[in-house]
Amino acid sequence: MEAKSGKKFDEHDRAILRILLADSRTTLQEIGRSVGLSTTSCWNRIKRMEDAGAIQGYTVEVDLAQIGYQDTVIVQVTLESHSEETLYEFGRALESIPEVLEALLISGDYDYFIRIAVQDTRDYERLLRERLYKIPGIRHSKSSFVLRTLKKAATPLTN
Repeated sequence: MEAKSGKKFDEHDRAILRILLADSRTTLQEIGRSVGLSTTSCWNRIKRMEDAGAIQGYTVEVDLAQIGYQDTVIVQVTLESHSEETLYEFGRALESIPEVLEALLISGDYDYFIRIAVQDTRDYERLLRERLYKIPGIRHSKSSFVLRTLKKAATPLTN
């Protein structure tokens, strides 16, 4: 693995990343014991990976059903125009919708692949009317409710 700066990451760096991916609250002492390095060395490596952009942040994983979002909907959207302004404004509009978990500009028959968390079908219908369909420039959309998640996204380091 190589950083944007051109500096390569070694096995110790990848081992540290695996640990942080499993639990980003792991202490430096625990990381050091696991990878066979001092806490200072681990801290320096983590700081270097943050500075290089390999570590972009630390997050909390939330069980959406536990907080009332029982369903996930995949929405594929085609826009009327593909100008930079249209793409920018569409992306800004999606950022303002808290239920949008992920939005990807894609190739193929549709322009966007959007993953949305909703409480139920009635909540999704409300979201469509009040938020999504008010975004200018949508030509066509197709929605699919997720029935079951078979595999969650992971980085190659966790395999």
